[in-house]
Amino acid sequence: MEINKAALLNQIEQAKAGQQAAYKFLLDTFWTDVYAFQLKRTRNEYDAEEITIQTFSKAFDKLETFDSNYVFKTWLITISKNIHIDLVRKKNSSIRARTADESNEKVYKIPDETPTIEDSLISEQHLAQLLSDIKQLKPPYQEVINLRYFQEKSYKEIAAHLDEPLNNIKVKLLRAKKLLSQIIESRRG
Repeated sequence: MEINKAALLNQIEQAKAGQQAAYKFLLDTFWTDVYAFQLKRTRNEYDAEEITIQTFSKAFDKLETFDSNYVFKTWLITISKNIHIDLVRKKNSSIRARTADESNEKVYKIPDETPTIEDSLISEQHLAQLLSDIKQLKPPYQEVINLRYFQEKSYKEIAAHLDEPLNNIKVKLLRAKKLLSQIIESRRG
């Protein structure tokens, strides 16, 4: 999808000013590019997704440093590439990493089948369908949706609970909400 440079720069400026809609626009517009780039590098959906989340988190955190003389997508890919290089270095420097990899792979393949029920937020008639829709999300997205909307935790509380940076949580929630809305729309359509 070709984006008008002026319109893109406008969205970047709005994001710098703290406009959530602009962050959502940037995430929606460039998610696939960054994710596809990482999927080619890692050949692992989970790793590609995690690095993509970290990429947007870091990019949104450092948005003030973006120079409009450069291409935004290239800037994001460079951040993503550097995050991946850092993760590979950390992984290779850890002696435990080589033995832990296999058991970690098994953990990620275990589906999360625990129901997340808090019917104080949603009417009884829609709750079962909503929970069914949420179950279609990957476990990390299910978890942030559950913590935010069913347990009513703040972004800070979620970040502390998951031991992740605040910006990662914001990006994960944006992504989870987008994926959930796509699931709901596809069911209706």
